[in-house]
Amino acid sequence: YENHSVSRICHKFLRSNPNHNSLPVSNAATRRTNAQFTHHVGSGEFRQNHRWPNENGNDIALIHTPHVDFWHMVNKVELPSFNDRYNMYDNAWAVACGWGITSDGGSQPDWLQCVDLQIISNSKCSETYGHQPDGILCVATPGGKSTSSGDSGGPLVLHNGGRLAGVTSWVAGNGCTAGLPAGFTRVTHQLEWIRDNSGVAYY
Repeated sequence: YENHSVSRICHKFLRSNPNHNSLPVSNAATRRTNAQFTHHVGSGEFRQNHRWPNENGNDIALIHTPHVDFWHMVNKVELPSFNDRYNMYDNAWAVACGWGITSDGGSQPDWLQCVDLQIISNSKCSETYGHQPDGILCVATPGGKSTSSGDSGGPLVLHNGGRLAGVTSWVAGNGCTAGLPAGFTRVTHQLEWIRDNSGVAYY
Protein backbone atom coordinates (compact mmCIF):
# COMPACT_ATOMS: atom_id res chain seq x y z
CA TYR A 1 0.00 0.00 0.00
CA GLU A 2 2.30 2.69 -1.34
CA ASN A 3 5.90 1.97 -2.30
CA HIS A 4 7.49 2.13 1.11
CA SER A 5 5.51 0.27 3.78
CA VAL A 6 5.38 -3.42 4.66
CA SER A 7 3.12 -5.11 7.21
CA ARG A 8 4.65 -7.71 9.48
CA ILE A 9 3.81 -9.81 12.50
CA CYS A 10 5.16 -8.62 15.89
CA HIS A 11 6.05 -12.04 17.32
CA LYS A 12 8.02 -13.01 14.20
CA PHE A 13 9.81 -9.68 14.10
CA LEU A 14 10.71 -9.71 17.79
CA ARG A 15 11.85 -13.34 17.81
CA SER A 16 14.10 -12.95 14.77
CA ASN A 17 15.37 -9.50 15.80
CA PRO A 18 15.67 -9.47 19.60
CA ASN A 19 17.98 -6.45 19.56
CA HIS A 20 15.88 -4.53 16.99
CA ASN A 21 19.05 -3.49 15.12
CA SER A 22 18.20 -4.22 11.50
CA LEU A 23 16.02 -6.41 9.33
CA PRO A 24 16.41 -7.64 5.76
CA VAL A 25 13.28 -7.11 3.65
CA SER A 26 13.24 -9.27 0.53
CA ASN A 27 11.04 -8.39 -2.42
CA ALA A 28 9.44 -10.67 -5.02
CA ALA A 29 10.98 -13.96 -3.96
CA THR A 30 9.38 -17.15 -5.25
CA ARG A 31 12.52 -19.05 -4.31
CA ARG A 32 13.70 -18.59 -0.74
CA THR A 33 17.27 -17.69 -1.67
CA ASN A 34 16.51 -15.66 -4.80
CA ALA A 35 14.69 -12.37 -4.13
CA GLN A 36 14.61 -9.70 -6.81
CA PHE A 37 16.30 -7.39 -4.31
CA THR A 38 16.67 -6.96 -0.55
CA HIS A 39 16.62 -3.83 1.60
CA HIS A 40 18.21 -3.67 5.05
CA VAL A 41 16.25 -1.32 7.27
CA GLY A 42 17.25 0.03 10.67
CA SER A 43 15.43 -0.19 13.97
CA GLY A 44 14.03 3.32 13.57
CA GLU A 45 11.94 2.05 10.65
CA PHE A 46 10.01 -0.52 12.74
CA ARG A 47 6.72 0.15 14.46
CA GLN A 48 4.82 -2.54 16.33
CA ASN A 49 1.29 -2.31 17.64
CA HIS A 50 1.71 -1.32 21.30
CA ARG A 51 -1.37 -3.35 22.27
CA TRP A 52 0.42 -6.62 21.48
CA PRO A 53 1.03 -9.04 23.20
CA ASN A 54 -1.31 -7.94 26.00
CA GLU A 55 -4.35 -7.78 23.71
CA ASN A 56 -4.93 -10.73 21.40
CA GLY A 57 -5.57 -9.71 17.79
CA ASN A 58 -2.91 -6.98 17.58
CA ASP A 59 0.03 -9.10 16.40
CA ILE A 60 1.16 -6.70 13.68
CA ALA A 61 4.02 -4.35 12.90
CA LEU A 62 4.95 -1.93 10.13
CA ILE A 63 8.32 -1.62 8.44
CA HIS A 64 9.18 1.57 6.54
CA THR A 65 11.38 0.65 3.57
CA PRO A 66 13.18 2.68 0.91
CA HIS A 67 11.10 3.44 -2.18
CA VAL A 68 10.32 0.38 -4.30
CA ASP A 69 9.69 0.64 -8.04
CA PHE A 70 6.81 -1.63 -8.99
CA TRP A 71 6.98 -3.69 -12.18
CA HIS A 72 5.68 -7.07 -13.35
CA MET A 73 7.95 -8.95 -10.91
CA VAL A 74 7.46 -6.64 -7.90
CA ASN A 75 4.08 -5.28 -6.88
CA LYS A 76 1.93 -4.49 -3.86
CA VAL A 77 -1.11 -6.05 -2.26
CA GLU A 78 -3.67 -3.35 -1.59
CA LEU A 79 -5.25 -2.80 1.80
CA PRO A 80 -9.01 -3.10 2.16
CA SER A 81 -10.92 0.12 1.71
CA PHE A 82 -11.24 2.15 4.90
CA ASN A 83 -15.00 1.86 4.42
CA ASP A 84 -14.58 -1.92 4.81
CA ARG A 85 -13.01 -1.65 8.26
CA TYR A 86 -15.98 -3.49 9.81
CA ASN A 87 -16.12 -6.20 7.13
CA MET A 88 -15.38 -9.61 8.65
CA TYR A 89 -15.21 -11.41 5.27
CA ASP A 90 -16.98 -14.46 6.71
CA ASN A 91 -17.08 -17.35 4.19
CA ALA A 92 -14.88 -15.50 1.68
CA TRP A 93 -12.08 -17.40 -0.05
CA ALA A 94 -8.51 -16.19 0.11
CA VAL A 95 -4.99 -17.39 -0.65
CA ALA A 96 -2.19 -17.58 1.94
CA CYS A 97 1.47 -17.81 0.92
CA GLY A 98 4.68 -18.39 2.85
CA TRP A 99 7.87 -20.30 3.47
CA GLY A 100 6.58 -22.47 6.32
CA ILE A 101 7.13 -26.18 6.76
CA THR A 102 4.94 -28.39 4.57
CA SER A 103 4.44 -31.10 7.20
CA ASP A 104 4.67 -31.24 10.99
CA GLY A 105 8.34 -31.68 11.86
CA GLY A 106 9.38 -31.05 8.26
CA SER A 107 11.80 -28.52 6.79
CA GLN A 108 11.19 -25.26 4.96
CA PRO A 109 10.63 -25.52 1.20
CA ASP A 110 12.89 -23.89 -1.36
CA TRP A 111 9.90 -22.52 -3.29
CA LEU A 112 7.11 -20.25 -2.10
CA GLN A 113 4.00 -22.23 -1.13
CA CYS A 114 0.40 -21.01 -1.43
CA VAL A 115 -2.93 -22.50 -0.36
CA ASP A 116 -6.56 -21.49 -0.86
CA LEU A 117 -8.46 -21.18 2.43
CA GLN A 118 -11.97 -20.16 3.45
CA ILE A 119 -12.49 -17.54 6.13
CA ILE A 120 -14.81 -18.62 8.94
CA SER A 121 -16.72 -16.57 11.49
CA ASN A 122 -15.16 -15.81 14.85
CA SER A 123 -18.05 -17.58 16.54
CA LYS A 124 -17.17 -20.73 14.61
CA CYS A 125 -13.47 -20.33 15.47
CA SER A 126 -14.40 -19.81 19.13
CA GLU A 127 -15.95 -23.27 19.23
CA THR A 128 -12.39 -24.62 19.04
CA TYR A 129 -10.32 -22.01 20.89
CA GLY A 130 -12.71 -20.11 23.11
CA HIS A 131 -13.57 -16.45 22.55
CA GLN A 132 -11.71 -14.82 19.67
CA PRO A 133 -11.72 -11.00 19.47
CA ASP A 134 -12.51 -9.10 16.27
CA GLY A 135 -8.79 -8.57 15.67
CA ILE A 136 -8.41 -12.29 14.94
CA LEU A 137 -9.42 -13.76 11.56
CA CYS A 138 -9.72 -17.54 11.32
CA VAL A 139 -9.71 -19.89 8.35
CA ALA A 140 -10.85 -23.49 8.01
CA THR A 141 -8.10 -26.03 7.28
CA PRO A 142 -9.80 -29.16 5.92
CA GLY A 143 -7.62 -32.01 4.77
CA GLY A 144 -4.60 -30.65 6.62
CA LYS A 145 -4.18 -27.71 4.22
CA SER A 146 -3.08 -24.82 6.38
CA THR A 147 -0.47 -22.24 7.17
CA SER A 148 2.32 -23.57 9.38
CA SER A 149 5.42 -22.80 11.39
CA GLY A 150 7.54 -20.41 9.33
CA ASP A 151 4.61 -18.75 7.55
CA SER A 152 4.09 -16.04 10.18
CA GLY A 153 3.96 -12.57 8.70
CA GLY A 154 2.78 -13.82 5.32
CA PRO A 155 -0.29 -12.49 3.51
CA LEU A 156 -3.85 -13.74 3.27
CA VAL A 157 -5.22 -12.17 0.07
CA LEU A 158 -8.88 -12.21 -0.93
CA HIS A 159 -9.79 -14.00 -4.15
CA ASN A 160 -12.40 -11.33 -4.83
CA GLY A 161 -10.64 -7.99 -5.21
CA GLY A 162 -7.12 -9.11 -4.31
CA ARG A 163 -6.91 -7.15 -1.06
CA LEU A 164 -5.02 -8.03 2.12
CA ALA A 165 -7.46 -9.61 4.57
CA GLY A 166 -5.02 -11.04 7.10
CA VAL A 167 -1.43 -11.52 8.17
CA THR A 168 -0.46 -15.04 9.25
CA SER A 169 -0.17 -15.25 13.04
CA TRP A 170 -0.73 -18.74 14.51
CA VAL A 171 -1.80 -22.35 13.98
CA ALA A 172 -3.22 -25.00 16.29
CA GLY A 173 -0.83 -26.13 19.01
CA ASN A 174 -1.20 -29.76 17.94
CA GLY A 175 0.09 -29.13 14.44
CA CYS A 176 -0.68 -27.55 11.10
CA THR A 177 -2.17 -30.76 9.70
CA ALA A 178 -4.66 -31.26 12.56
CA GLY A 179 -7.54 -29.78 10.58
CA LEU A 180 -8.20 -27.08 13.19
CA PRO A 181 -8.67 -23.38 12.35
CA ALA A 182 -5.60 -21.22 11.75
CA GLY A 183 -5.39 -17.62 12.92
CA PHE A 184 -4.43 -14.36 11.25
CA THR A 185 -4.28 -10.76 12.36
CA ARG A 186 -7.39 -9.19 10.80
CA VAL A 187 -6.25 -6.28 8.63
CA THR A 188 -9.61 -4.48 8.55
CA HIS A 189 -9.41 -4.27 12.35
CA GLN A 190 -6.00 -2.56 12.02
CA LEU A 191 -6.79 0.01 9.31
CA GLU A 192 -6.99 2.97 11.67
CA TRP A 193 -3.73 1.93 13.36
CA ILE A 194 -2.03 1.49 9.96
CA ARG A 195 -3.27 4.89 8.82
CA ASP A 196 -2.09 6.59 12.01
CA ASN A 197 1.33 4.91 12.03
CA SER A 198 2.29 4.64 8.38
CA GLY A 199 1.89 8.26 7.37
CA VAL A 200 -0.07 7.04 4.35
CA ALA A 201 -3.57 8.35 3.70
CA TYR A 202 -5.93 5.91 2.03
CA TYR A 203 -9.67 5.54 1.55
